[in-house]
Amino acid sequence: MNDYRILVVDDEEDLCEILKFNLENEGYLVDTANSAEEALKTDLTKYDLLLLDVMMGEISGFKMASMLKKNKATATIPIIFITAKDTENDTVTGFNLGADDYISKPFSLREVMVRVKAVLRRTASGNEKEAPQQLVYKGLILDMTKKKVSIDGIEVSLTKKEFEILLLLLQNQGRVFSREDILAKVWQEEVYVLDRTIDVNITRLRKKVGEYGKCIVTRLGYGYCFEYQ
Repeated sequence: MNDYRILVVDDEEDLCEILKFNLENEGYLVDTANSAEEALKTDLTKYDLLLLDVMMGEISGFKMASMLKKNKATATIPIIFITAKDTENDTVTGFNLGADDYISKPFSLREVMVRVKAVLRRTASGNEKEAPQQLVYKGLILDMTKKKVSIDGIEVSLTKKEFEILLLLLQNQGRVFSREDILAKVWQEEVYVLDRTIDVNITRLRKKVGEYGKCIVTRLGYGYCFEYQ
């Protein structure tokens, strides 16, 4: 088994299920979507690879790929186009959009498995070399190296303590930290810091991160945590 998570996006439900079944047999974690619109409603940042059909409804595979490549949070997700279109122009378009591979229908499942494995191996090794020090949730990016936070590419101005609180919560998604925990980890040796200080900083942080403020959840009587929504 491995931890690679793959999203198959194709308007042919039967094909989605066939690919899902065979990929899961190879040990991958697989989700499916029957349109680009459906796929774009999910948290795409959790996927290591997208298998993307070109010919779909209102938003084509090419258009969806273009949207993803323009968003810093999803720009590096590998994409394999799967399509009945196999002209040279279509292939060139796919690669120009940043596709990692291109498979034409009809195809053998064995071919798909081999190409998926090759792309994941190649992109995984590339990611290890770069080792970006970032925490990403949808359009929210926390850069640990540059000490910056951005939302949809726009930098958010946080104080040092606000940044450190967000870093703590994001690094431990779902874990509840009491006020005492946060004081010990963020304020450390500083003295005369009141519990109320935590509440004030959390309130400001929620406002500054906009729609992601709702992810900073209060557990009454226990403390705070960051939950994916």
